[in-house]
Amino acid sequence: MKDPVPFQTTLHVRDTCLCLHAQRAARVLARRFDGLLRPVGLTNAQFSLLMALNRPEPATIGPLAALLGADRTTLTAALKPLQREGLVTVEPDPDDRRGRRVRLTPAGAARLAAAVPIWVEGHAALEKELDDPDALRAGLLALAGRAA
Repeated sequence: MKDPVPFQTTLHVRDTCLCLHAQRAARVLARRFDGLLRPVGLTNAQFSLLMALNRPEPATIGPLAALLGADRTTLTAALKPLQREGLVTVEPDPDDRRGRRVRLTPAGAARLAAAVPIWVEGHAALEKELDDPDALRAGLLALAGRAA
């Protein structure tokens, strides 16, 4: 079987594949914000998770996973180190004992408060590097289905 997929096709996919470009950009952004947030002991994923828990009432696992674009198993695994550090608690849902509710602890709120100024500065710097951050954000939200 000689050259089943022409090299020209490989180049076309490399240059036009939205999924590839989104994955590459996501990795670059993750590394960038991981580095920025390292001084407060958080990764960008942990920052997003703590921010998602910054709400008046504890979150349930399903909607929290949907907001973060994760499956329930991945979210549960991501919560474990935050639980060990005392940044979040996971408790049975009083309305449905099969469910669980996740709450930001005072230590988690303090860690988040320390991280927010770093994120604000880093995010502002990133937006200055982009031609049209609002258009990019709109496109990403459209692709993500505006998960809530």
